[in-house]
Amino acid sequence: MREDIRDIRQLFLQHTPMMDARAPAEFSKGAFPGVVNLPLMDDGERQKVGTCYKQQGQQAAIELGHQLVSGALKAQRIEAWAAFAKANPEGYLYCFRGGLRSQIVQQWLKSEAGIDYPKVVGGYKAMRGFLLETTQQAVEQCDFVLVGGMTGTGKTEVIAQLSNSLDLEGHANHRGSSFGKRATAQPAQIDFENALAIDILRKRAAGQQQFVLEDEGRIVGKCSLPLELYQGMQAFPLVWLEDSLASRVERILRDYVIDLSAEFIALLGPEEGFKVFAERLQQSLANILKRLGGERFQRLAAIMDQALLEQANDGVVDTHRGWIEALLVEYYDPMYVFQRENKAGRIEFVGEQAAVVAFLRQRGQV
Repeated sequence: MREDIRDIRQLFLQHTPMMDARAPAEFSKGAFPGVVNLPLMDDGERQKVGTCYKQQGQQAAIELGHQLVSGALKAQRIEAWAAFAKANPEGYLYCFRGGLRSQIVQQWLKSEAGIDYPKVVGGYKAMRGFLLETTQQAVEQCDFVLVGGMTGTGKTEVIAQLSNSLDLEGHANHRGSSFGKRATAQPAQIDFENALAIDILRKRAAGQQQFVLEDEGRIVGKCSLPLELYQGMQAFPLVWLEDSLASRVERILRDYVIDLSAEFIALLGPEEGFKVFAERLQQSLANILKRLGGERFQRLAAIMDQALLEQANDGVVDTHRGWIEALLVEYYDPMYVFQRENKAGRIEFVGEQAAVVAFLRQRGQV
């Protein structure tokens, strides 16, 4: 029989399969990439056992748990655990602290299915603590450089070309702006933090001690950057990415109109998908109404509505360029000019995409 594991670092470095025995509500608040939730108790059962524990103590709570999870229900859960164990013989199971719930799952697997399956010592709490420490240590010990630039210059494209990059927007499943929502939902805050920490861990294990990331605000959609990372970003050196207005308009047209509408259509079907995409785009503009001002909002909204009508009827996207260019020139660019002036002392290099990528690759080898 394999022993219970304490080496959390290796669990994440080796992409080890793991079975989470916590209740679904616990799992939905935060877990780890690729982990499967096969709970000992569902949310209602866990609540009843927790109440019993507070009122009558541990032994009464254990007895109630055995009553609630018994017979056909118990057999069904053991069958699911056994199937996971057989499909993932190198894996582990865990609960919140690696305590009673993990032990019960292990005991039932052994007695009912004849399977010895090891657990993670310390459970979810130990793994979560390890990952929080991983991010904190990286900020303290590693070299970081930010990629800044006007909206639409292709900062994400630069990140994608570098082996030592951390894709904050990718982990958050959001493009980072008021228009940045994707067709699929963002991860839970803890899931975002865990995935980012595992990315850092694996890159550091591969020898990376310098990281490139996009210059972001504190929040990417609804995901907040780890505080120590965000605080560090206020002082990290910066490279500034440049591109022509025409290229930026085309990039935004592709990312926020053509590709995003295709995402919604693939997810929801042609009619419903386009309808939801159009509503999302209109709402994104409405979200910045106060900052745009009423007159400018009405002007851009009219162009957008006409563009969406043409796109729905004929598949033509040309009119979208009107509101995109106006939004860049009149709204986003003045903000970024101000930001660049404030950060001028930290800028190490300025150039277009190929030059910036080459500079950052060379910088990473030093």
